[in-house]
Amino acid sequence: MEQNTQRFPLIGEKAPSFEAETTQGKISFPNDYKGKWVVFFSHPADFTPVCTTEFMTFASMMPEFEKLNCKLLGLSIDSTYSHIAWLRTIKEKIEYKGMKNVEVTFPVISDLTMDVSRAFGMLQPSASSTQAVRAVFMIDPSAVVRAILYYPLSNGRNVDEVMRLLVAMQMSDSNKVATPANWRPGDDVIVPPAGSCGTAKERVEKPEKDTKVLDWFMVMKKCPKQGD
Repeated sequence: MEQNTQRFPLIGEKAPSFEAETTQGKISFPNDYKGKWVVFFSHPADFTPVCTTEFMTFASMMPEFEKLNCKLLGLSIDSTYSHIAWLRTIKEKIEYKGMKNVEVTFPVISDLTMDVSRAFGMLQPSASSTQAVRAVFMIDPSAVVRAILYYPLSNGRNVDEVMRLLVAMQMSDSNKVATPANWRPGDDVIVPPAGSCGTAKERVEKPEKDTKVLDWFMVMKKCPKQGD
């Protein structure tokens, strides 16, 4: 039997464009987000406990994302009226890890037709036929998909990791460097590998100032200031 699969946009591809109704009015993507990073994330349903903790965490960290020129955008297949009722309940009744009176002001898309969810591959029939899975698409100011994260329905996302990855990608873009495992701002970064034998030899024999040569293919240097 042929499986009904949906291709999602891959890293390096343009994110699908769409128009949608949200809790903050109608949006047009990517036109309304030109020049901005976007963290676009889906959740299975309103009035669910895992999603509630995620939305409270994203909303509480929204000012930090804004400082990084990044907008948050949520989605579920529920209606705008359901979204509004749920977000009001979060603000008025829910306290979690010291967070209370949390107001979610980023747009939450109502995707009753599932068109946006399908375009981004957020529907995975093996997990659920009626709910979007926990997907995160990190999209750069040119509307190009730069990172994709998927979580199962049962487990909440690590919003600190989403933030860390955003900072790391911006560091790489600004300074043409890579970041090692578990990189945090201030840690050493990786100089791109040598592109020729001559460059590799020179890096080992005459290392540049402030670099640490572990081998010809692995050169570290101090973390530049963001934007340097």
